[in-house]
Amino acid sequence: MDASGGYASACLGAAHPEIVRAVIKSLQKDGYVTDEIASQVRSELLISLFEEGGYWHARFPASKYHVSGRSSGTEGIELALRLALETRWDVRRMCWHNDRRQRRVILAFEGAWHGWTSACVSLLNRAYFRRGLANGRNGDPDSVQVVFLPFGETAILEEFFSNNKDNVLAVLAEPIQGDAGIVVPGLGFLRRLAELCRVHEALLIADEVLTFAKTGDFFALQDDVPVTPDITVIGKSLGFGVAPISLVIARRELGIRPIGGVATCDLRPFACAVVKAGVDYLVTRRLLERSRILGERLAERLGALLQAFPRIFSHARGRGYLHGLELTKAAAPFARDLRLSILEHGALVETMSGAGIRSHGLPYSYPAIRVAPPLIADEDDIHMIVKSIWAGVQAFINEAR
Repeated sequence: MDASGGYASACLGAAHPEIVRAVIKSLQKDGYVTDEIASQVRSELLISLFEEGGYWHARFPASKYHVSGRSSGTEGIELALRLALETRWDVRRMCWHNDRRQRRVILAFEGAWHGWTSACVSLLNRAYFRRGLANGRNGDPDSVQVVFLPFGETAILEEFFSNNKDNVLAVLAEPIQGDAGIVVPGLGFLRRLAELCRVHEALLIADEVLTFAKTGDFFALQDDVPVTPDITVIGKSLGFGVAPISLVIARRELGIRPIGGVATCDLRPFACAVVKAGVDYLVTRRLLERSRILGERLAERLGALLQAFPRIFSHARGRGYLHGLELTKAAAPFARDLRLSILEHGALVETMSGAGIRSHGLPYSYPAIRVAPPLIADEDDIHMIVKSIWAGVQAFINEAR
C-alpha cells in the first residue's frame, strides 16, 4: 500500500515507489487504477482493510505496512523468510550488512507446521519430513541455522535469548499451534516473545495461516493486549473456500531486491473480490463475535467429553472455533479409527499429529482430534457437532470391546 494514494503495488519491492505514485496520481480522480500495477477491485480490498477506517487499520496501518499476495500459506511463509534474510544484505552495495551478517539463527517451535516446500520443511523439527533434503549445514559461515524450542515455555525462551543475544535473525511462531494439537500458550507468553524480539532486534513472523478468523478475532496473535509482529502471514480461510490466496503483511522497511518478489498469483482481481466479499460478510453478520461467544460453549462441551472419556482424551483446549482434543497414550495408536467413527456419526474432524517428543524434559505430546466448525455454525450446529463426536467415540469404544 502506498501512503500517498492508499493503494498497493502488485508485490513487495516489485515496482519503484515513484512510478507507483505517478500512475496513481494520474488516475486518482477517477477513484480506481486500471493498469497492471493495481486493479480497481484490488484497491478496494486494500483500502477496506488497511486505510483509515479499514477493518485492520488499527493493527496494520497503511502508512507503516505493505502487503503481497500468494496462492498458498506455504508460499507466504517462504516470502516471509525471504524478507527476513534480505535484512542481512545491502542490495545497493551488494554486500553484507556488517551489523546483521552475524544473525544466523532462526527460532522455530517444536511441533509447529509451516508448509511443505523445502524451505518451510527446514522449519519443522520432524525428521520424517527433513531427512534427505538440503539444509544449511554445509560449512557455509553465512548459512542460517534453525533452532527449536518447546512452545509456550517463557523461561526457556528467555534463556535462549540470553544465550544468543544479537545472533537471532527471526522467530517464526503460530499464535496457536495447529498440527501440534491446537496448543494455546499461557497468558503472557506471546507478549513476552514480542518484547524479546524487539529488545534483541529479531524479526517476529506470525504464521496465522490456520488461525486467521478462527479464534473469535481476525488475528490470534494477542495476549492480554494485541501483539503486532513484524510480518504476518494469513491464508486458508482467507479464500473462503473459493479462491486459493494468502497475504503477507510486513513493515514497510522490510523489502526485497527489485523483481525478486514477483509472483503471477499476487493479488489477482478474482481472489481480491472473493476476500473483500468474504471479510465484509464476516463483519456485517458479526460472525467473529458470535464464534467467540459460542466458542466458549463449545469449549465447555468438549471439556465434558474429556470427563466422560478419560481413557480416550487427556486434554481439551482451544479458542473460538478452533479446538483440539488430545488423545491419551492408550488411544493414540487408534487415532485413524477414532476419527473415522466420528465422521460416520456426522462430525467432520481432523487428526493433528501432536508435538511428539519435546525437549527440556517436557511431557510427550500425543495426536489430537481437531474440532473447527465453520464460522456460520450456530448454537444448534455446535450442539449437533458435540453430540456426533460423543456418539462416534462411544461407537469406537463399543467396537473395540
